[in-house]
Amino acid sequence: MARKRIPEFAKNKITVSGKRKTAVAKATISSGTGIIRINKMPVEHLSFLRRLMIEEPLRITEQMLKTKPSFDIFINVAGGGPESQIEASRLAIAKAILAFTKNVELRKTFLNYDRSLLIADVRRKEQYKPNDSKARAKRQKSYR
Repeated sequence: MARKRIPEFAKNKITVSGKRKTAVAKATISSGTGIIRINKMPVEHLSFLRRLMIEEPLRITEQMLKTKPSFDIFINVAGGGPESQIEASRLAIAKAILAFTKNVELRKTFLNYDRSLLIADVRRKEQYKPNDSKARAKRQKSYR
């Protein structure tokens, strides 16, 4: 049986994902010039604080490796709210950079800076219980 040939442009691409609440971000990193896009939109169009959150892993990488990033990151994110999407994207970016550079010291630096850069927050909304109004609220009794 013949092996499938992988196209040359796809050989140096790595895809990773990040989650936060119900938001899921899939980041594809490849060698390039430093372009970052979230849902086909440049990061520069985000608000200032959200842009800072997205750029944190990139700034840490730049300080660690002492070079400008030579990779492009394209992120597709869906679900959740705007903040959850940003946090999921940030997690996916950090994971993608680590997978691309394969640098152990960079991993330690990410973990020392902020653990949530590499490790997903697994907390989820608790399920509603049968015959109750909320997840934790119980039926009240009146003895009158």
